[in-house]
Amino acid sequence: MLLVKLGGSLAGQAGGQTEFHVEGRNVMEMLRNLGELCPTLKPVLEKGVTVSVDGRLQREATYQPLTPDNEIFLLPRMAGG
Repeated sequence: MLLVKLGGSLAGQAGGQTEFHVEGRNVMEMLRNLGELCPTLKPVLEKGVTVSVDGRLQREATYQPLTPDNEIFLLPRMAGG
């Protein structure tokens, strides 16, 4: 199981819960399973969130492998250029 921590406004959208234990072999599976576990997060997860794995922001990391040892944070989507 992966430990996923929510930051910013995501915790509010999850009813105040800041951590979830979720299955997933990669970022895409983790996000899909988190949406199933917490349906109130599903719309924002589908729009896109910023994923940090071990302190590094993941860009275009849909298939980034994940393990239970990873430190995973989700933040509201960050715009930039």
